[in-house]
Amino acid sequence: MGVEGKDKAKALEAGAAALSGQLGRTVQRLRKTYNLSLSDLSIQSGVAKSIISQIERNETNPTLATLWRLAHALDVSIESMLQGGQEGPFIEKASRGDTPILVSDDGLCRLAVIGWLKTVDWLQWYDFQAEPGGVLESEAHQRGSIECLSLIEGELEVEVGDARETAHAGETLRYRCDRPHRIRNVSAKPAHATMVCILKAAVME
Repeated sequence: MGVEGKDKAKALEAGAAALSGQLGRTVQRLRKTYNLSLSDLSIQSGVAKSIISQIERNETNPTLATLWRLAHALDVSIESMLQGGQEGPFIEKASRGDTPILVSDDGLCRLAVIGWLKTVDWLQWYDFQAEPGGVLESEAHQRGSIECLSLIEGELEVEVGDARETAHAGETLRYRCDRPHRIRNVSAKPAHATMVCILKAAVME
């Protein structure tokens, strides 16, 4: 036999309050697990710091859009966040056919997008291969972006403005990529490297 009238309203209100309280505790726990301040989470999620604080204190009922932004920033599903954010071990496998491949204008350089698409707004990770003489020319990324190129085999030269540096297997080049830059295979052998682009990184002066 179900509850009706005032009793039903009280039951619904109690259930909503319990869910809201659990959500606040979960958001706070996940934020602290990732060692994020309220300001950090606000920047990553696009949700106002004051709203996040109110959610954690169970003082407001967030909209679905707010829940989605927080879940995305905390790398959990909305369902998991509402249920307490306790997810099992995470393993995701991408097949070769699922990996996007970018090719340079000269056709001699290949970039396999091996990074997680969820992080593409702030972290991009590639497997880079270049045939002898291959050149990858890139436009400037947003201000403050940094690129890290780690050589696995071969020899690659990076050119940014008037600066130019060469790296061999086992070496890493880090450089500002918020201006036009060029990667060139200057050897007679194929080159292989991993490339990580960190967007919105601290500006190097």
